[in-house]
Amino acid sequence: MTAINKIRQRMQEVNCDVFISMNRNSRRYLTKFTGSAGLVWIGDETNILVTDFRYTEQAKEQCPDWQVVQQQSNTLLDSIQNLIDKYKVKRIAFESEYITVHQLNQWQKKLSVEFVVTKDWVLDMRMVKDNDEIKCIAQAARLTDQALADVIPMIKPGITEVEIALELEYTMRRLGAEAIAFDPIVGSGPRGALPHALPSAREIRKGDFIVIDMGCVYQGYCSDMTRTLLVGNPTEKHLEIYNLVLKAQLSALEAVRPGIAGKQVDLTARKVISDAGYGDNFGHALGHGVGLEIHEEPRLSPHGEHELVPGMIVTVEPGIYLTGWGGVRIEDLVVVTNQGCDILSQTSKDLLVID
Repeated sequence: MTAINKIRQRMQEVNCDVFISMNRNSRRYLTKFTGSAGLVWIGDETNILVTDFRYTEQAKEQCPDWQVVQQQSNTLLDSIQNLIDKYKVKRIAFESEYITVHQLNQWQKKLSVEFVVTKDWVLDMRMVKDNDEIKCIAQAARLTDQALADVIPMIKPGITEVEIALELEYTMRRLGAEAIAFDPIVGSGPRGALPHALPSAREIRKGDFIVIDMGCVYQGYCSDMTRTLLVGNPTEKHLEIYNLVLKAQLSALEAVRPGIAGKQVDLTARKVISDAGYGDNFGHALGHGVGLEIHEEPRLSPHGEHELVPGMIVTVEPGIYLTGWGGVRIEDLVVVTNQGCDILSQTSKDLLVID
């Protein structure tokens, strides 16, 4: 069943004539339209995309199966009211997770229709990727792998975290990414204990772990990968922490399969780290879904109730963070298959030691 038909089925369940969405990612998912402004209108027999003069030709090109309506006035509400009148609409379902109280109040004040709250209609569908989406995410992962490989030779004592982050961003774009999926995380030495360290002017030193978390966007879809590098010879503590995180990550990858709940995968990795005495130093979830957004459902967390099914794409990223010393995180992007999972991140997880 197509996404549009699933929407129509849910409309019938709540006795609504139309479903609308103004969220950019929902709009792109449903229509393939990449513009920054527009409203999706799905009726029993109508697929309409309302957008303004800037995007009408683009919308017609990208959305051949949709009726494109150009916004004729200064406010979108006038265009919505015209559609309400034309199709004699009484009840409209909308995405409550993306509409503010102020917007809803404005709609209810100015539009002669009843609005019905929905939640996660599109997000639930987006959890399972089709083959085209998987190909896009896999390509984003390849660009991420290649960018890190290109930048690693530049990493040496004296270079700053900011310089590494800028090189990563530039290289991903140079290789063909349309954007970065998020600002790269680069945390060196004791700053590696900050799971989301903003790159700073700190210079890399001998003995530093460097946590690098990066991702890019390809045809709208994101990638996400973390590797931890070491500058200088490893100590016993370096090897202890790194190998423990790697063991937890490999155990979790083995657990990823259809039918298992996200919280069970999280527990698999968390137990390895807790049994070694570092449970309090792994304070974030094991992973999250990735797609049009860098953080989506399902969640691999202690509260992750969704069961994994083939086509879901998630991160697996345990970490240990020791205040004043540093941290280690190892993250792969994986797609759930009928048998288990395929790992999209291909950068080696052997500890890379930079002289």
